[in-house]
Amino acid sequence: MVETIPEFTLYDGLTVPTIGFGTYKLNGNEGANAIVNAINIGYRLIDTAYNYENEGAVGQAIKRSSVRREDLLVTSKLPGRYQAYDKAITAIQESLYRASLNYFDLYLIHWPNPKQDMYVEAWQALIDAKKWGIIRSIGVCNFLPEHLERLEKETGVKPSINQIELHPFFNQAEQRKWHAANHIQTQSWSPLARANEILNNETIVNIARQHNKTVSQIILRWHYQLGSIAIPKSSSYERQLENISIFDFSLTEAEMNAISKLTKPDGRRKNQDPAVYEEF
Repeated sequence: MVETIPEFTLYDGLTVPTIGFGTYKLNGNEGANAIVNAINIGYRLIDTAYNYENEGAVGQAIKRSSVRREDLLVTSKLPGRYQAYDKAITAIQESLYRASLNYFDLYLIHWPNPKQDMYVEAWQALIDAKKWGIIRSIGVCNFLPEHLERLEKETGVKPSINQIELHPFFNQAEQRKWHAANHIQTQSWSPLARANEILNNETIVNIARQHNKTVSQIILRWHYQLGSIAIPKSSSYERQLENISIFDFSLTEAEMNAISKLTKPDGRRKNQDPAVYEEF
């Protein structure tokens, strides 16, 4: 088990681990068992979403684990089809019921869905849910700076966190710079990109050899040193342990730059551009 994971502090005061555990496609009893293993290894930030259809598995894993609920941080996300205020409030409540939880530590709007243009209304629902004590910190996923600016302009409240696609093939340098200037924490989804392609990348393989680490460990350390919270997913106990064991070495500035230079203009995994993409 990993004993100590460094933490970042969000602008609203919530402290969160610098690496978390993604649960996409970890469903049913098999998924719950994988999540239990992750918690028992040392992961304390658990990431789920309404559309993953596994909030129940996350809740069951928390019950089965050896860790107290108050020592965990659980994230879930609002789907695009429920961005109307009343629907958003109900969706949050239903997510809590499925997970058998009294509150979420983090709750995020999953996508802005700009054509639908209801994300400000959804944001107001999250603001109110936080006031009621059923969410500790509120944020978003996949929001561009113009979306983030509008939230704060129209409600007076900005997100504590923005979870975005971020990996060596799409390093989001400008978006991360904007986050830092506006005190919004960056979080990385799909942090290891396309596994088969990136695990054989010559640049990262050579750096891994220098540190006697795996390629995955090098990439996750890169995220940490960028100041972003990665949420890798694995059902394998060995890989879960490998992914979280990244705090006993450091990458040099040259190594960080070499990895960042792997970015591509078309580096998104599924071409999901938040400026036009609509989530159901």
